[in-house]
Amino acid sequence: MKKFAITAGLALAVTLSASAMAHDENHGYVTNSNGAIWKTLGGCLKHSSWTDADSAACDGSTATPAAADAAKKFAVFFDFDSATVGNVSQIADYITGLATTPGVSLVGHADPIGDNAYNMNLSQRRAVNVANALTQAGVKPSSISVDYQGESAPVAQCSGTGAALISCLRADRRVDVQISGKS
Repeated sequence: MKKFAITAGLALAVTLSASAMAHDENHGYVTNSNGAIWKTLGGCLKHSSWTDADSAACDGSTATPAAADAAKKFAVFFDFDSATVGNVSQIADYITGLATTPGVSLVGHADPIGDNAYNMNLSQRRAVNVANALTQAGVKPSSISVDYQGESAPVAQCSGTGAALISCLRADRRVDVQISGKS
């Protein structure tokens, strides 16, 4: 019974604060005193006046979808002991299609096979080669930043030896591409 009373009290408090905290710029959602929408694990907390027309504000933007902030991640994968870049046209098309010049962050990685210094150099070559490929595909070089981490940020969980290990570690042989801009 005590848990029910606490839950009921919390629901009442949220309802009362929802009435007091409705802001015009985020109509239909419960907001804090700064006008930011309250979010829960289930999504944005809706106010009793919410309608389908209010759904665009839940992404944190009150602007039209055409001017929304864009943040997208890609990964470019490599063969074992290689810095040869494959096709990056999909990434370049996305970047050049943004309304504003984006920031493009490239971070090179290597698998843990081999010497640490060699892997650091390999991850650097991979990131630089992706930057060059994107530049050749029409991305402005001034928007690209390059970093590399060698084998220090693995994502694959592998065991074994030989070809099976090399195949399993493919996810670690990558350049992470993070793009921010306006779509």
